[in-house]
Amino acid sequence: MAKILVTGGAGYIGSHTRYFLGKNGHTSLVLDNLERGNAHAVPEGMLRQVNLRDKSRVKQILQDEEVDAVIHFAAYAYVGESTEKPEMYFANNVCGSLSLFEAMLEAGVKRVVFSSTCASYGIVSESPIRENLPLAPINPYGESKVMVEKMLEWLDKFREFRSVRLRYFNACGGEPGSGLGEKHDPETHLIPLVLKAAETGEPVTVFGDDYATPDGTCIRDYIHVSDLAEAHILAVEYLLKGGNSDVFNLGTGRGHSVKQVLTAVEKVTGRKAPYVLGPRREGDPPELVADASKVRRVLGWEAKRGDLEGIVRDAWETRTS
Repeated sequence: MAKILVTGGAGYIGSHTRYFLGKNGHTSLVLDNLERGNAHAVPEGMLRQVNLRDKSRVKQILQDEEVDAVIHFAAYAYVGESTEKPEMYFANNVCGSLSLFEAMLEAGVKRVVFSSTCASYGIVSESPIRENLPLAPINPYGESKVMVEKMLEWLDKFREFRSVRLRYFNACGGEPGSGLGEKHDPETHLIPLVLKAAETGEPVTVFGDDYATPDGTCIRDYIHVSDLAEAHILAVEYLLKGGNSDVFNLGTGRGHSVKQVLTAVEKVTGRKAPYVLGPRREGDPPELVADASKVRRVLGWEAKRGDLEGIVRDAWETRTS
């Protein structure tokens, strides 16, 4: 069993991954500056409140704690905010990552799993999306992730710094019984916004209903956060066994429309989910669905919790528990 440092481990996906690391017998340590994380999502004694750009402190933690590998989540992740303050995203996501990688190299830790995104692909002309499609992000958030992926490719070539880059689609849900759930401020993810609409009666905005899809609303690949967490664990175990650097999509391979999410929320909660129609958002493609065949073939991973109503039920339970 290994000791894993989880950066951004007080966040939504990071905290779930830390939880599943423990269930799989690994020891973990969380590094988070708590600017956007939640301290209550980390067990007592496990958190180190540090900024990634404090390289000397990060290096010290890696050495003192005898860390075997890193799972790197720490990043800003709001697309809209990235268009308003691109310099902030490059400073945090890119410079922070570089500082982490330098600290790892100096500490002799050369295995990292990187949390990337389907936003790396930009507007695609085919679906499902394969990993070998060109990367053409249309916002600074996606660009910051691509820049880190490129750094990892060069570090692999010249510094024997092995990485798995995981590009995942729409994270959602929560693990019942874990004490964890989805909490963002502001909240931008569809399922919690629709759940809030069902609970409060305040309408959620649906952006466009005239897309070339069966019901006119955008289709996305919704993947349960617990499935994502388990993929990160398989990835870090793969690296620790000597696996080569690689990149994988994480998704279910199935898409659901915005209106299907509305229907699922109403079935699970027994409440009406009111909505108002808004204009299309610039840059929203009609459909984003992952081709996840590569990760299934190489890591043996596939989404086990792909039923939309089940995902919504877990999101509802962990949100209100």
